[in-house]
Amino acid sequence: MDGINQGFNGTNEYVADEKLLNAVNVAITLEKPLLIKGEPGTGKTMLAEAVAKSLGKKLIIWNIKSTTKAQDGLYMYDTIQRLYDGQFGEEGVDDIARYIKLGKLGEAFESEEQVILLIDEIDKADLEFPNDLLWELDQMEFYIHETKRTVKAKHRPIVIITSNAEKELPDAFLRRCIFHYIDFPEPELMEEIVKVHLPNVDENVLKNAFEVFYDIRAMRDVRKKPSTSELIDWINVLQIGGIPADEIRQKLPFVGVIVKKDEDLTTVRQKINL
Repeated sequence: MDGINQGFNGTNEYVADEKLLNAVNVAITLEKPLLIKGEPGTGKTMLAEAVAKSLGKKLIIWNIKSTTKAQDGLYMYDTIQRLYDGQFGEEGVDDIARYIKLGKLGEAFESEEQVILLIDEIDKADLEFPNDLLWELDQMEFYIHETKRTVKAKHRPIVIITSNAEKELPDAFLRRCIFHYIDFPEPELMEEIVKVHLPNVDENVLKNAFEVFYDIRAMRDVRKKPSTSELIDWINVLQIGGIPADEIRQKLPFVGVIVKKDEDLTTVRQKINL
């Protein structure tokens, strides 16, 4: 790993395996976006928060929705406000720059210090969205037509992009990214993660909850597999509720914390005690 940036080593609150740490540091070294995929609840969004905290940098989050366009991340020209101000004789209405509001990508470019830019759940947008950002992410600049100004990154942001793999991303976009898939944690790593969030967890509760949790995830008929965050919540509520460890499999207390679909609940209750 000589020559590869080793700036990110995880945090006390975020447990990451060596492969993920390497992927982050390679992306930082090569100055390329890091594309993180994985099923929901595996800590993709929390990774950006951990990188920002570890490196002491500001985090800017661009949450992507089904209606989000690439332009939204660059800037918005508020024509309605300008028209409104013109009707009421406001001063400075001829200064178009007053009505230009930068988006999250624009904010990251204009920052006086390097920031972490999280583009969260990119696969929620339409298929053209990633391609529409190719120039901006490559060249780290964009042009504001209304003011004839080019916004160029003062400091290249560290870009982290998450995807739940709901749809395939374009090849041209993938070529520009460093890719890492967060595998679902094996029990050994999961124990580390749980103990970061619940340092005083009872070992017997932990053991029994783990057995039930991984049994549920192994059931082929369960459509929505419970996630890491749901397991942490479940163990927490089991302890708060004072549930004896030997009753966890027998009674499945608070099972709605980890099983969220009616048909899955039926499957789990039928199979878990077999």
